[in-house]
Amino acid sequence: MKTAKIVFIGAGSMSFGIPTFKDIFTTPELKGATLSLVDIDPENLERMYGLALKMNEASGMELNIEKTMERREVLPGADFIVNSLAIERCDLWKHDFNVPLKYGIKHCLGENGGPGALFFGMRTIPLIFDICKDIEELCPNAWFLNFSNPESRIVLAVNKYTKVKCIGLCHGIFMAQSDVSIILGRPYDEIEVTAAGMNHFQWLLTIRDKATGEDLYPLLKKKEAAYDPSFRPFTRKMFNAVGLWPTCSDDHLGEYLPYGYEAGMEGYDFEQDEKDRVKMKEDIKAVVSGEKDVRDWLVKSGEKAVEVITALYTGKRTYIPSSVVYNGGAITNLPDDVAVEIPIIVEKDHISKVHIGDVPQSVRSLLSLQCGAQQMAVDAAVYGDKAMAYQALLADPVINSTEAAKNILDELWAINEKYIKCSL
Repeated sequence: MKTAKIVFIGAGSMSFGIPTFKDIFTTPELKGATLSLVDIDPENLERMYGLALKMNEASGMELNIEKTMERREVLPGADFIVNSLAIERCDLWKHDFNVPLKYGIKHCLGENGGPGALFFGMRTIPLIFDICKDIEELCPNAWFLNFSNPESRIVLAVNKYTKVKCIGLCHGIFMAQSDVSIILGRPYDEIEVTAAGMNHFQWLLTIRDKATGEDLYPLLKKKEAAYDPSFRPFTRKMFNAVGLWPTCSDDHLGEYLPYGYEAGMEGYDFEQDEKDRVKMKEDIKAVVSGEKDVRDWLVKSGEKAVEVITALYTGKRTYIPSSVVYNGGAITNLPDDVAVEIPIIVEKDHISKVHIGDVPQSVRSLLSLQCGAQQMAVDAAVYGDKAMAYQALLADPVINSTEAAKNILDELWAINEKYIKCSL
């Protein structure tokens, strides 16, 4: 049986590098596979290569591990491409957040919704398209599994404009499940949820007791009313207004709504991010040197990318509770050509979307605020068109001024211009 080949682009990712390693090196079905690490930062690449060698030895997985700064060297023969890249992630994200504030736009994060997300996509989608062109040439049957943000826009762009088989993966649904389990006072693993919507803008359609099937929504509504008001206050405002629990945190949820700034306008904690990066590097160094026991890292992470890879590779039918996919009729009262986040079924080299049907009107109306904005933002990114980008800003529910939109466009365009291009 042919062993799998996994190419990990952006292997130095702080958010997804170690979790992906944990899952690969604890999945027996992938024993003997090839793992190709790609990163344009030589220091990050060497660090993760050293960690991979250490985990490979300790796990007995006997993977063939290779490293490169040139993805085209390792794409031939690839079965799966895992992507977690970001261009100057924190430095450019600071501009995405601060420039709109400067012109009076109230927003809370600037990553997946609002004007920040437009430019996050404008600079990232062309690079993703360059990768997709290489995949179409060098490994056309490979699956592209995306972690990079803005997830919905990337997945929509790749599915609409390329031939690459692409889905996105996110842990937002599990964050929501954790929140409701805390309020319910029940163990996380005793609850099961189903959700539908968009990335970071999903809604839990069902919350049930895993053993009995009991509907836990009535109990959640009762317990939430008496729970500590400081816990997820904006999420709970929306829960009480809509009647369904949204994912995945106050700030992510708030990105998509004109009043989302009520979730707080502090933005991403860049200072903590830098501290986390330093700690991650120290932890990896300690594991590689033997100061820390590598076996402590040979545990599942909770992410689902490697579960998807394993099911596609082995044919073991697997239910994945949440994946970002091209809608194509899965949610019937949203446009076909948007990216949605719904459950999927994975089998041998095939992924089926779970048919959701209509979502409740209260949810559909909120999701619809994003459909046009995301469609137009994707087209602006694909064509590298400034006029289309302005139109996308005007369609975004977070924008409240044409003059502010024009100023934001000019300033953020200048900052990102070297990354923007027509990708077709």
